[in-house]
Amino acid sequence: MILNEQIEHKGNAFPTKIIDFKKDVDTLYFSSENGVILQMTILRDSMFRFRYATGAKFENDFSYAISHDAVRGYNKLEITEDIEKYIITTSKLVCYISKTDLRSRIYDAIDETLISEDELGFHWEESYELGGNIVKMTKSSPNGESFYGLGDKAEHTNLKGKRFQNWATDSYAFGRYTDPIYKAIPFYTALQNKKSYGIFFDNSFRAYFDFCSERRNVTSFWAEGGEMNYYFIYGPKMQDVVAAYTNLTGTPELPPLWALGYHQCKWSYYPESNVKEITQKFRDLRIPCDAIYLDIDYMEGFRCFTWSKDYFPEPKKMVKELADDGFKTVVIIDPGIKIDLEYDVFQEGLEKDYFCRRADGPYMKGKVWPGECYFPDFTRKEVREWWAGLFQELIEDIGVKGVWNDMNEPAVMDVPGKSFPNDVRHDYDGNPCSHRKAHNIYGMQMAKATYMGLKKYNYPLRPFVITRSAYSGTQRYTSTWLGDNVATWEHLWIANVQAQRMAMSGFSFVGSDIGGFAQQPNGELYARWIQLGIFHPFCRTHSSGDHGDQEPWTFGQEVTDVVRKFIELRYQLLPYLYTSFYKYIEEGIPMLKSLVLFDQEDTQTHHRTDEFMAGEHILACPIGEPNAKGRRMYIPKGTWYNFWTHEQVLGGDEKWVDADLDSMPLFVKEGAILPIYPVQQYVGEKEIEQLTLDIYYKDGKEESDVFEDANDGYDYTKGRYSLRHFTLTGKEGKLTIKQHKSGSFITSYETFKINLIGLPFEIKTIKIDSEEISFEDLKLTHRTFEITKNFNQLQVIG
Repeated sequence: MILNEQIEHKGNAFPTKIIDFKKDVDTLYFSSENGVILQMTILRDSMFRFRYATGAKFENDFSYAISHDAVRGYNKLEITEDIEKYIITTSKLVCYISKTDLRSRIYDAIDETLISEDELGFHWEESYELGGNIVKMTKSSPNGESFYGLGDKAEHTNLKGKRFQNWATDSYAFGRYTDPIYKAIPFYTALQNKKSYGIFFDNSFRAYFDFCSERRNVTSFWAEGGEMNYYFIYGPKMQDVVAAYTNLTGTPELPPLWALGYHQCKWSYYPESNVKEITQKFRDLRIPCDAIYLDIDYMEGFRCFTWSKDYFPEPKKMVKELADDGFKTVVIIDPGIKIDLEYDVFQEGLEKDYFCRRADGPYMKGKVWPGECYFPDFTRKEVREWWAGLFQELIEDIGVKGVWNDMNEPAVMDVPGKSFPNDVRHDYDGNPCSHRKAHNIYGMQMAKATYMGLKKYNYPLRPFVITRSAYSGTQRYTSTWLGDNVATWEHLWIANVQAQRMAMSGFSFVGSDIGGFAQQPNGELYARWIQLGIFHPFCRTHSSGDHGDQEPWTFGQEVTDVVRKFIELRYQLLPYLYTSFYKYIEEGIPMLKSLVLFDQEDTQTHHRTDEFMAGEHILACPIGEPNAKGRRMYIPKGTWYNFWTHEQVLGGDEKWVDADLDSMPLFVKEGAILPIYPVQQYVGEKEIEQLTLDIYYKDGKEESDVFEDANDGYDYTKGRYSLRHFTLTGKEGKLTIKQHKSGSFITSYETFKINLIGLPFEIKTIKIDSEEISFEDLKLTHRTFEITKNFNQLQVIG
């Protein structure tokens, strides 16, 4: 590991004075006397890209992370200079580039406050052993600055004072502080003086981040190869930084609604009779579930794209019968292809030379579940297309609806480091390289190839893919889970902060192995984990069968009833979750928000870990210790309603909240309108005949949305969706709700059931579009009534 002391003193080289400057539309080039070139690109008024070359020549500009659909463009660009510096001005930022050493300083263009400043700035060290440069950047960090993001780290949400490594790693039974683990997402957000900026270091080599760990007022990032290539993104709101990064690296398409239901998984459910027994028990006990997973034992000798004739003699028939009962079948596919000349996938890969090779020519051979294997080079387009084609039988013929990519860090069992050696070669889409560069994107490209196959053979329905390993941008293709965790209370806490961090790192479609993968939880821990898990976008119980059963009914009647209650709540909230997913796609808004992301103005939120926002309106906080009858939690500023009791609570303080085993602390923001579906055993079991709107009164104004479509397929991309935008305005003795609908999709229901919560006056009159409606016609009962879905304005008058 390279220490900051070494960064300063061990053979470092630095840019010297600028001798040339030129401008090419939105890109500026600053050339130094010793051959360093800074290429600065103005992507937006609030986003700059900094890229440095040390030999007067840049590498081919290629990135797997950047989305082709990323928004570019700015309103203002002025370049001036004085004796000391070049001055680049946009409508939001002013950047100084020092003429003596290329160091940068960036200011808010409005109030001229300093946002970011290079300390040593860019420098490098030539790697004589491996070739190329170790590229480094250090920046000054003022007192009080906090840092967030960096993807999948089992740490406190605030990264201040910590150091991390980005190297995708199979980390079975990892613990708090284990680093690195499964994903490498080199993006972080900083917050100081109530202003936020982000840094995305787009370099796929092994990289390091130091957040004032070694030196109190210095933060640094560096990589063991490649270029110093990073994006500076300014808010000043943290949510805008995250949204801009998410737009830069891309968002997924909408998942099918069933993918947001509850899923059940285990290593492993087999044979077929065991799968049927599990699925039947879900239906018998009336516990909603949409998907059942098959782990590696469904295959013939762990060979990918095969079925065990002993365990699953008629897979197509079984998958059809499961589908008839409302279960989608999801299967695992790993990257290791068994070396077996009788195995057609291996034969074809060998014949077409699709497997990774070592530097001197032999194929990369490693032991995983099938034994000795070769591994496809997913960085080749033709290999991804071949891999996608292998899914035809699974998806188109047999009827599997989802695929789960595991072991794709890549993980290898009998090699030092548990992965490919550095000398393995990859095509990198026409940019040949060693595994040092390709390692962190290997899982991403496997997930992309899998996504391509499902999209092709599941068409016209939407694909559903899960990956364990990821790099920035992987969210365009797949969901993810948080790896092989452990059934402990500590891991319940870890799962909570990991999911929050992934969401603020652009990857919202995330969840943990509910209950823990390794070892076995007791009933209380499992119930508490379900309570957390129903608010994660990906909601799946997964466990290792080595440690016992882990289905919802495993822990006795009391726990079964609690688990059923919360899974039912998940299904009631499906339109709310679906709407949150839509806003994530359209606006880059994380589906989960740490409190600091929700209210960065409040310094009390900067170090909170447990509490989070699920969507725009629900505040959740899991119970994280045994035998608890409640907990203390911080409730953000504003007025909130206790979800269970409807009691109003004034935020901005830490409070005790009662929560016995059958409850958890949940609050709803005042003014919210929550869409509620009836409980279903699986998505599509019932036609939705009426949408319930739970309306939480506010003295003031609040906005809410409800997005609906056909729950699958691509008609929504052609305008066949229903997006209802509600504006609630509460005044003394009057509540007004205005609705604006866009999209051409016509929902199956014709009416809303209105539940008015916290209304501070007795209802005397109800008007719809200025016409008074009788209480009898509205079926008014206390503060619940029915109205047509197509109203423009609803007025409730006291």
